[in-house]
Amino acid sequence: MFQGSMVALITPMTSSGQVDNAALEALVGFHLDNNTDAIVAVGTTGESATLSHSEHQDVLKRVVEIVDKKIPVIAGTGSNSTSEALELTQAAYKIGADAALLVAPYYNKPTQEGLYRHFKALAEGVAIPQILYNVPGRTVSDILPDTVDRLAGISNIVGIKEATGSMDRAREIIERCADRIDVFSGDDPTAVELILLGGKGNISVTANVVPQLMHDICAAALSGDREKALALDNIVKPLHQNLFLDPNPVPVKWALARMGYGHEDGLRLPLVPLDESLRAGLLEAMRKTNVSFS
Repeated sequence: MFQGSMVALITPMTSSGQVDNAALEALVGFHLDNNTDAIVAVGTTGESATLSHSEHQDVLKRVVEIVDKKIPVIAGTGSNSTSEALELTQAAYKIGADAALLVAPYYNKPTQEGLYRHFKALAEGVAIPQILYNVPGRTVSDILPDTVDRLAGISNIVGIKEATGSMDRAREIIERCADRIDVFSGDDPTAVELILLGGKGNISVTANVVPQLMHDICAAALSGDREKALALDNIVKPLHQNLFLDPNPVPVKWALARMGYGHEDGLRLPLVPLDESLRAGLLEAMRKTNVSFS
């Protein structure tokens, strides 16, 4: 249903922290012009945790309108509250998103049974394709393979974004569930290996900055061309490394501001602008990857 390079889109903001609609429109256009395969809007990279519900819906609506069905739009609608996630997912369905991406509930530390019931309730509550999102390093909530296997039997749960970076975990889920759901990488440095194992694509932070290159990397991996995929991935490795030296999305928003999309101080507390000690390294990574910036 979905495959290739799917950008985990930032939400551009002004220096005062307001959503920058002009920059958002330009950024979406940048992705449409550079072969991004799908856009994940208002997800965790899009700072969903600090957007109000009305802002969340306004940003998603604008992205859906700009994209105009040229590529799929996947809405981040997860929450640590099942009722809140249900409300956000219902809104995404009404707005016209093609799917919902649902991060594992954070802070609550639910059991595997709690995770199963949470995602089952969302799938039964909204008739939209849904993608699980497992990122225990951020949520302290790990959707284990047994639970993924159970959830894969629900018809509108169509995929999982697996962001542990563990190839053993990815391999197990693909072997057990790939006939029922698609597996996507959520970890840029290991995405090529996951796709070569049988994954269907990468939900990528790095794609914000180099969409065409990330599309080409995913296309090569999906075609089984290991040599080409790894050669292209080697080009982008400095970006993979430098975009995660401060909490995401701080570095990528700083990089995009240098490219003309939003403001480098366009963040909401408790996030703060990129540490000055990290800026030269990120600029050098951008130069090495032939990114144009001012």
